[in-house]
Amino acid sequence: MSSSQPFLNSSPISLTAGHRRKSQFTYKHLSLLGQSSTSCPLRVIAHIDLDAFYAQCEGVRLNIAQDQPLAVQQWSGLIAINYPARKFGVKRFTTIGEAKKLCPDIILQHVATWKEGEERWAYHQDAFAHMATHKVSLDPYRLESRRILACIKDTLRGPPIQKVEKASIDEVFLDLSAQIHAVLLERYPELSGPAPYDDPTESLPRPPTTALDWNADALVDLDNSETEDDDPDWDDIAMLIGSEIVRTVRAAIRERLKYTCSAGVARNKMIAKLGSAHKKPNQQTVIRNRAVQQFLGDYKFTKIRNLGGKLGEEVVTKFATEEVKDLLLVPIEQLKSKVGDDTGSWLFHIIRGEDHSEVNSRTQIKSMLSAKSFRPSINTSEQAVRWLRIFAADIFSRLVEEGVVENRRRPKTINLHHRQGGQMRSKQAPIPSGRPIDEALLSDLAQNLLGQIVVDGRVWPCSNLQLSVGGFEDGPTKNRGIGGFLVRGDEAKAMITSKSENHGSFHATDTGLPMKRRKLEDGALRKFLTKSEMSRDEGEEDNDIDNLDTIEEHATLPYEHSEENRKSGSRTCEDVSSSLLGSNERMHEGIDIMDKVEQSQGPILTRQPSTETYTCIRCKRSISVHQKEEHEDWHFAKNLQSHENSTTSTIPVRDNENSAQQSNHVSQSKMPKKFTASRSGTPNALGKKVEKGQKRLAFG
Repeated sequence: MSSSQPFLNSSPISLTAGHRRKSQFTYKHLSLLGQSSTSCPLRVIAHIDLDAFYAQCEGVRLNIAQDQPLAVQQWSGLIAINYPARKFGVKRFTTIGEAKKLCPDIILQHVATWKEGEERWAYHQDAFAHMATHKVSLDPYRLESRRILACIKDTLRGPPIQKVEKASIDEVFLDLSAQIHAVLLERYPELSGPAPYDDPTESLPRPPTTALDWNADALVDLDNSETEDDDPDWDDIAMLIGSEIVRTVRAAIRERLKYTCSAGVARNKMIAKLGSAHKKPNQQTVIRNRAVQQFLGDYKFTKIRNLGGKLGEEVVTKFATEEVKDLLLVPIEQLKSKVGDDTGSWLFHIIRGEDHSEVNSRTQIKSMLSAKSFRPSINTSEQAVRWLRIFAADIFSRLVEEGVVENRRRPKTINLHHRQGGQMRSKQAPIPSGRPIDEALLSDLAQNLLGQIVVDGRVWPCSNLQLSVGGFEDGPTKNRGIGGFLVRGDEAKAMITSKSENHGSFHATDTGLPMKRRKLEDGALRKFLTKSEMSRDEGEEDNDIDNLDTIEEHATLPYEHSEENRKSGSRTCEDVSSSLLGSNERMHEGIDIMDKVEQSQGPILTRQPSTETYTCIRCKRSISVHQKEEHEDWHFAKNLQSHENSTTSTIPVRDNENSAQQSNHVSQSKMPKKFTASRSGTPNALGKKVEKGQKRLAFG
């Protein structure tokens, strides 16, 4: 029964369709179906359950006929019985003697076991007689479970990607919504168009089909208010497509792996799981939305997931019933008052078939446990150590399935529980993150924990040991250890030789060791050519340019200090003006220098000429924008030089505070006022302000 209500025939589609009734579902619902939304009323979920899985595994392994009665034995009891044996009344936990009386032809196969002292599980015919020295292993069934899951995913392969959740070793949930959406649009092109008026709340047209072929599916009877004569709606079409997909998956499992399974197809996980157990073996049950209440009404709510434990017992006690149909009559307010608001609200909806839980593509395991109860108890450390080795191997085999070898997931802690009499003691230790996990590591850690327990005293006799790992976390992907980035020995020599031949950046010395030669770094010449501008803008000392030793062999630095000036840290106005005048020409001369360097050592950099220019108001020359400041400095220096030629006084340059104090012996009043640097930022003789980063000249 869908939660959506019929919409009025307000769409123009109804006019073209002769006022045909509309669907109770909308274009928005159709869109949610493609997104696998948990709130979509068209949603389709399937639950696949392997029939008597352990018994089937042994039957396939032994290659016996499917009608041959078989049971899986664990010690003196039975834990799995195939359906041919069930016809004789053999049930789980029936004793061996009783089973043979009920069905003389039954085959009893004991599960695989770990034998004390051995490092691998195996099938032992006499295992039931050696309970004290054997431990049950379920690894054969885990291996088959992985094969079945791979077969299911392979059958569903292709866009859109389906959500597949492994619920347990023998059951799987499938969210088929996205794939059904794609099939709907392919089979019914009228659904692929936009919604009328671009309104997603507009109703879909009714399906053109009036009868559906469910093949051999087991259909649950419709609710009392529904009849089979009613035309199907899109939820019925979606269920039909889902049942076809599930039938294909079951057939692939049967054909490839020889296993049979039952399935339930419904609108959510809870109903689908109940449906897979409705008709067994090797059948599938479809619970349409219009049949949910009829289906759940005959169930005991203690059969519903999460209602079979203490909560179910509490509800039975407080309402004196365990039938869903009786609990449906209880108002939600009464449920909340007796079991709490949250629980009461959840219970009210779950018995009505409402479940919005998502199908998770990957259910993360939180811990793994391997344990053994000893009858009789063990009394020595040697016995305990042998069992710990078995536990470690058992856990590691399951860690391999979780991807510990590929470092996809790994546990962080290991725990050991020890029971002596009525006392349980536990020890825990971290698993080293820098070491790969294997059986030896787990065994060593377990023995260390056992040693800590032994030190505490009162250890023997021991009636139970439990080894577990937990704290799982996802490992890094596409990462390498530091060793992966290092090369050694011959490989390193080969790389050095290769570099020497290909790039010329290394050459052999007389000692045979590689020696890196000096080379002209990319960008060094550009840095050299523009250093004068950079030093003024950043307020750097001119001596800093001496650090550009990579081009000493090819060019002369623009500011050459005399030995005396280097010591005193001062320069004359003539030095400054000459340098500034010369830097403008050297900038152009640098191009020739660069050409010479390129001829001798190959191309270094590509000089990209500026496409933006401006016209100087003083000399009317067209200058590149990036040379503007240097060109104005050239005018400034030229004026200074002209003034220098007309006076006999020498104007010291204040490169820093010390030089200013040492050279302030000339009165500033001797300098014409029009050439005095303005501290207030007023225009000077050049008609411009002193720019930020320019060095002021101390006159006086």
